[in-house]
Amino acid sequence: MNPDLTLLQPYPFEKLNALKAEVTPPKDLAHIALSIGEPKHEPPAFVLQTLVDNLPRIANYPTTKGLPELREAIASWLQNRFKLNKGSLNGEDHVLPVNGTREALFAFAQAVIDRTSNPLVVSPNPFYQIYEGAAFLAGAEPHFLNCTKDNGYIPDFDAVPADVWQRCQLLFLCSPGNPTGAVIDTATLQKLIALADEHDFIIASDECYSELYFDEDRPPVGLLQACAEIGRDDFKRCVVFHSLSKRSNLPGLRSGFVAGDAEVLNKFLLYRTYHGCAMPITSQLASIAAWNDEGHVKANRDAYRAKFDAVLNILDGHLNVSKPDASFYLWPQLDGISDIDFAQRLFAEQHITVLPGRFIGREAEGLNPGENHARMALVATLEECVEAAERIKHFLQKG
Repeated sequence: MNPDLTLLQPYPFEKLNALKAEVTPPKDLAHIALSIGEPKHEPPAFVLQTLVDNLPRIANYPTTKGLPELREAIASWLQNRFKLNKGSLNGEDHVLPVNGTREALFAFAQAVIDRTSNPLVVSPNPFYQIYEGAAFLAGAEPHFLNCTKDNGYIPDFDAVPADVWQRCQLLFLCSPGNPTGAVIDTATLQKLIALADEHDFIIASDECYSELYFDEDRPPVGLLQACAEIGRDDFKRCVVFHSLSKRSNLPGLRSGFVAGDAEVLNKFLLYRTYHGCAMPITSQLASIAAWNDEGHVKANRDAYRAKFDAVLNILDGHLNVSKPDASFYLWPQLDGISDIDFAQRLFAEQHITVLPGRFIGREAEGLNPGENHARMALVATLEECVEAAERIKHFLQKG
């Protein structure tokens, strides 16, 4: 067996299930899950109809590179959404469809890491656990940058020692952040691009929450957009990951893409050809329909906006929490109770599941920045989110 498998920690939800198994929730209260970031809004009907209309295409093998029509739809979306310079990005050279970004983030590290040179994979902390697992299985050492309230939940990249950057082969970014919802600004992204040039590492920007924001006039900036603003139209050393899971409420479609540096993607395509991970043609055609429509995405944001407003109004003065820059998570700081006790007691007394923050963080520089926080995903219906907020308020008032 691969000895690196022994480095993997149990997935956060395995830890959560063990924690919940120690207590019994009240049977008279319906369970409300705020733990898993699985959208519960209705998928777009026209996308589902596209799936139905194209079911016969199941009879065809898909290619790893995907349909040209899908890659061009994605390229067009990127061009419009992130204001890329005309002609700088095309579906032939700069886009690869993937079966959800989870598998792509993991696979990308396997393809780009040179395990013979004592590599580091640098990641925010707390983080999406795939980043850590991808590093270990690629033969690299993860290096975590703490995201705390003091730094606005954005890593202090200026404080990273030069020797870390020198060993870094892959920098994972997550903007908007999971779990914090913090958005990295353009100036910081451009500073990181300069560091990537200086130390020869690749930036992999996980932007799966980029379409869940509150101000319609200020969508989150992306890494390719930061490239475009400095005329870096080859997107050298820069790749982004996007998905239809959150944007379009289609987590089960397992559809996303990787885009950016054509040279890097060409090598990643070679890896994926052997990996055997082509997206079914039926799913590709449904994805084209989703990427070509913004109406359902705006309606999705409206629904999340209503939930955040309602929940934060109820919790105001009872929980140390504020609206994030973007995403569908709340990341409250817990006062007077540990995140473990908070999650377990909330389940035992109110039948609500939240994720203890320490489960998605690691100790770095003497602290686990997830401790004394909880991740709450406002993915349930408005009515359920309001009910959950009322129960949490009651739980906190009881002490």
